Amino acid sequence: MRVSAGERRAVAWSFAWFFCLLSSYYILRPVRDEMGVAGGVRNLPWLFAATFLVMLVAVPAFGALVARLSRRVFIPLVYHFFALNILAFWVALRYGEPALVARVFFVWISVFNLFAVSVFWSFMADVFSSAQGKRLFGLIAAGGSAGALLGPLVTVAIVGLVGPANMLVVAAVLLEAAVLCAQRLEFGEGKPGRDERVGGSWIAGLVMVLRSPYLAGIALWVFGLSIAGTFLYLQQAEIVSHASADPAVRTRIFATIDLTVGILTILVQFLATGRLIERHGVGRAAALLPLVFAVGFVVLAAWPVLAVVVTFQALQRTANFAMSNPALQLLYTVLPREEKYKAKNAIDLLVFRGSDALSASMFSGLRSLGLDAMGTSLLVVPVAIACLFLSLALGRGQERRAETPVNHS
Repeated sequence: MRVSAGERRAVAWSFAWFFCLLSSYYILRPVRDEMGVAGGVRNLPWLFAATFLVMLVAVPAFGALVARLSRRVFIPLVYHFFALNILAFWVALRYGEPALVARVFFVWISVFNLFAVSVFWSFMADVFSSAQGKRLFGLIAAGGSAGALLGPLVTVAIVGLVGPANMLVVAAVLLEAAVLCAQRLEFGEGKPGRDERVGGSWIAGLVMVLRSPYLAGIALWVFGLSIAGTFLYLQQAEIVSHASADPAVRTRIFATIDLTVGILTILVQFLATGRLIERHGVGRAAALLPLVFAVGFVVLAAWPVLAVVVTFQALQRTANFAMSNPALQLLYTVLPREEKYKAKNAIDLLVFRGSDALSASMFSGLRSLGLDAMGTSLLVVPVAIACLFLSLALGRGQERRAETPVNHS
């Protein structure tokens, strides 16, 4: 993987930032998944709907923040806010009503994950060009994969000793370390870009998505694959809940999935992501995830058992993190700055979580009508195939835009 001398410091701090960020999240994620199961699988669609409602409030607030503050101010501010939230949940889990805290925590972490990661990739798309991103985004994403590997390792090793609640303190410390990395990238010698206020209105991101066929295509791609991911997540929750009644065992199952994904993803990112995207293009890289979904749901329809759902989840998340997500982030490098922060966050947050809420309700409704695992799995296959062709179209659009200089103002 080719990294020039002038890029090394910026890439190193970007790697470290994503490493700390996803280490924090992947310590929290198994706790979230166990709380979702403990709170009742039937309640998950309501939790997804609640998450979307929170997003409806959070996205305009974030848009207003971005419009008024420079990124060197609003990025640390966002992460400090979430770190304080984590510590508040640590206190609540120790002394509050467990069922209520579990549901609020499930919604909160779904918001936290999307905001924290979306802000990171908005910054990456802002400071690296499309050509740089093709070479470097795989390596930078590998920092997140290394963090996603550390988080489950730590959880598997000590959750039985300290309990799920105390894992939150470790996660908060790692999130603060991510802030330090972001500040070093912004202020250090390797600072790769300018820092200016984005400006505009709080609702500008939604307007941009509605007006631009390119952004609307990205939104549709995210929407379709979110449906597939939610259906898989809910089927996973059902199968795991039937596999064991022990919360520690279920938490360990979720952490084991995360650990497997981390190992596979980091190997692909270090060895192949950059080369494959440069050789085959953004569209084909993005198409890998819908291809895995299409094949995986056919297999899950035939064998809806724990081994299959664990393998499917591991493969689709590896395809996402190793190839399709870096390709998705490259789609934004050819956009003006305001679209990188506002339109991107509108897609990452509102479109993604809106799809979650809708697909969770669809899943619950289909189950209430008596549709079994085979039926719900097969319904997703056409959606995945449509996203596959959309990936190729977006890749062609990205290449055309990359030939025209981007106005960053």
